[in-house]
Amino acid sequence: MTIPGRMELTVKISQFPENFKTVENGWKQIQVEVGGKEITIKMRPRMFNKLEKAKAEYPEWIASIAGQMGPNTPKGFILLEPNLQVFERKPRPEVAAASQADAN
Repeated sequence: MTIPGRMELTVKISQFPENFKTVENGWKQIQVEVGGKEITIKMRPRMFNKLEKAKAEYPEWIASIAGQMGPNTPKGFILLEPNLQVFERKPRPEVAAASQADAN
């Protein structure tokens, strides 16, 4: 007997998608290549603004985009109901790296 479940996929990016398209209602559409597959993601303008803000404010950042696997496309699939979180990527302190090298 099976029980119902839900599968979510997470795509992580650390580069701003320069070749995005503006589609219906001002939404932004980006293409992300992951393991030879092309994932199409449509974002609300406010969500896309988070990426633009990260690009402007942080020297390094990482974005996590989670959603459900949607219909197939010729080169991959569409990510449905995307949810975006953006984090500043901070360099690791040199002290921790030096102490780890000493431990080896």
